[in-house]
Amino acid sequence: MQSDIHLSASPAHAANPPADFVPLHLETRTHVSTAVMCRHVGRQCQTARGWASAETYPPELKPIRVMNRLCWPVAGIKKVLGVSV
Repeated sequence: MQSDIHLSASPAHAANPPADFVPLHLETRTHVSTAVMCRHVGRQCQTARGWASAETYPPELKPIRVMNRLCWPVAGIKKVLGVSV
């Protein structure tokens, strides 16, 4: 299955990772913040917020809300990127 989400080699992403960023293969959390998810999949945070608002996110990335903040599933990020879970 081919996904429409690809990693970005954008210098902006490489230079400024979120404070709580952990490489995907070392991630132990079940859900991560919007900034971390976007860093992994190479999208802007506003794109992810738009997905959540319109409910147009990839099915694997269905976010949950915790105290009005979006939390994205790490397993879904791995699945979208084709990384073994």
